[in-house]
Amino acid sequence: MYKIGLVEDEISLNSLIKSYLEKENYDVITFTKGQDTLDYINQNNDVKLWILDIMLEDDITGYDIIKKIKEFDSKVPIIFSSARDESIDKIMGLELGCDDYIAKPYSPRELILRVKNIIKRVYSTDFNKLHYNDYDIDTDMRTVSYKGDNINLTTLEFDLLIFFINNKGKSLNRENILNNIWGNDYFGNDRVVDDSIRRLRKKMKYLNISTVYGFGYRLV
Repeated sequence: MYKIGLVEDEISLNSLIKSYLEKENYDVITFTKGQDTLDYINQNNDVKLWILDIMLEDDITGYDIIKKIKEFDSKVPIIFSSARDESIDKIMGLELGCDDYIAKPYSPRELILRVKNIIKRVYSTDFNKLHYNDYDIDTDMRTVSYKGDNINLTTLEFDLLIFFINNKGKSLNRENILNNIWGNDYFGNDRVVDDSIRRLRKKMKYLNISTVYGFGYRLV
């Protein structure tokens, strides 16, 4: 899961963008003040992409934050936004090493698309690699290992595993699982979901799929 740093002093917009990013399964940390952002950067280096508002309420600007980010990691991608004159902010931001610029007001969906494209481009070498607990999953090779030991999954079990990982934290009912893994034209008993999850749990004992009684399942 990629961690996104969001710096936006407009509370409602901050909350809206955070919710959009989380729906796409990003881990989001938010800031409304420049100094709080700088304090975090000084102590942590775990953000994979930053979204920065240039003009903040305190004396620290997005430009100050960009410079600090680049001190610690010159390659981390940055998207910056501004409601001021586009040409000035765009030139300054790009000169400081930002990857993209989006003018306010903007569509949250457009921002999400830009985030996805940049992450896929910057982290393309590990884009097919997933990690859950101590499991290493390669979606291209369709392999799973635990601390170096290979785990043999059937095609259906592997698809089921990826579906849960891509929807981690969400409660999924049997119909939803059936439609996504077995297809809309499957006419068998939905208990096939229970049987498949039981086999997956047996092969991957540290895969924390919890039962949501009366509804379905959730990976936590």
